[in-house]
Amino acid sequence: MQIAVIGASVCTPEEKEWAETVGFLIAGNHEVLICGGRGGVMEAACAGAKKDGGCTTVGIIPGTEGGNPYLDIVIRTGLGIARNAVIVNSADSVIAIGGGAGTLSEIAMALKQGIPVFGLKTWDIDGVFKCETPEEAVLMAVRAARL
Repeated sequence: MQIAVIGASVCTPEEKEWAETVGFLIAGNHEVLICGGRGGVMEAACAGAKKDGGCTTVGIIPGTEGGNPYLDIVIRTGLGIARNAVIVNSADSVIAIGGGAGTLSEIAMALKQGIPVFGLKTWDIDGVFKCETPEEAVLMAVRAARL
């Protein structure tokens, strides 16, 4: 299964810690981690996924740059923010951590496609399952992805 982790490319220390934990737990469940491939939440999630050998990390990059150093696979789209649709449509479930307008667009796309979204202090909108901890978010996302 493939779980997308979405959030801002610049994040708070708390969001970074959550993202690292989310990545570590996704790896522990032997799932593939998909993200936007840049810094902040995306890089922290990938770093967490690599702590114990980790899982496969895939970065869907907006341009032609290389992405964060924890990516196994880099997909350079040249699509700019339109790459958000590729991230979401590649996921069986989505975990949103914090985030701004870009994260909101990914959440909206996921909800429109019927892909479950689990949020950690992110946008409070109908359809997003509010989670209190990274452990809860990953448990719910893994269960949803395996349905």
